Amino acid sequence: MKKHHRHGALMRYASILGFGDIRIKIDPKTGLHAIIAIHSNDLGPAIGGCRCYPYASTGEATKDVLRLAYMMTLKAAVCKLPHGGAKAVIIKPRKIKDERAFFESFGDFVNQAEGRYITACDVGTSTTEMNIIAESTPYVIGATSHNKKQSNPAQHTALGVLRGIQATVKHKLKRDDLEKIKINIQGLGQVGYELARLLTTRGAIITATDTKIATLEQCRDELGINIAGIDEIYDIPSDVFAPCALGGTINPNTLKRIQTSIIAGSANNQLSHSKCIQLIEKKDILYAPDYVVNAGGLINAAIVYDYNDPDRATAKINELYETTLELCERAANSTESIIDITRKIALDRIKQGSNNNKTINSTIEEVN
Repeated sequence: MKKHHRHGALMRYASILGFGDIRIKIDPKTGLHAIIAIHSNDLGPAIGGCRCYPYASTGEATKDVLRLAYMMTLKAAVCKLPHGGAKAVIIKPRKIKDERAFFESFGDFVNQAEGRYITACDVGTSTTEMNIIAESTPYVIGATSHNKKQSNPAQHTALGVLRGIQATVKHKLKRDDLEKIKINIQGLGQVGYELARLLTTRGAIITATDTKIATLEQCRDELGINIAGIDEIYDIPSDVFAPCALGGTINPNTLKRIQTSIIAGSANNQLSHSKCIQLIEKKDILYAPDYVVNAGGLINAAIVYDYNDPDRATAKINELYETTLELCERAANSTESIIDITRKIALDRIKQGSNNNKTINSTIEEVN
């Protein structure tokens, strides 16, 4: 009974968010259990990474893919990309017996969407997996063996977060540089590590934490950063707190402890609940919407996929500075939160794009 109730709640959640297509594949032969959630194609083919993670349950995986796909729609719209939002999650088994067969099966699954969904790297996947997936479908980004201009999205995501941090520091701290700015990084995965490198070269003082001690020590030795315990990071004062791990780390309990002026990082769905923005504003903390500042990976993926032009992609990633600064300024002159303002901008662009598509389709029908 509880399982049926949980399933019903998830479907209602999907309906509220306006989902158009949710697909599930179970392949007993390879052990693949995957979900593709296509939130919107109003602005074009949906792009979203493939997350391979050992979820505790199908319900947990479904909730995650719904939240992530919805966010990808908003991200693409805010960045004015001609794409919708989607996401895929693979419930990672304890052991993948044949990785090639496993990801080829996922590639077949992607191909069944006939271009409505384009997959890419995410947590638990890399260019290695994308190269395998590309053997089964052309709807993939990050397959470097098929296109040398495609690359790991981590460096592009990190660049976007850097530009977002620079914009928030300009707005909140009235600084044009990051010299001696104290930045706490929560998570030193591929993006967090690259962000730490970009920040240290600009003179920032970095304190970081990660679940992997070896990664922490390597970053300390290479970049000269300070290291902290997983729980300790919340109690260390900073100018910027950068969540770069999994989502939900900004919640009522951690907000009581975080001592910072700005929250800006690469993690998706950083706030455990939308109401957290009220607590953030009460503490006079400037929050940079996650799906804006972490959009660098999506921007690079979309532009290289559409135009095969990495330089054009980098130029657009750098525009995240102006985008973030404009959002900060609009929020400062409004009674609405920066989250509400950003969401409205995205939804308005989606609505306009949808109306334009309807007009085009109507014209075609009349001509025919």
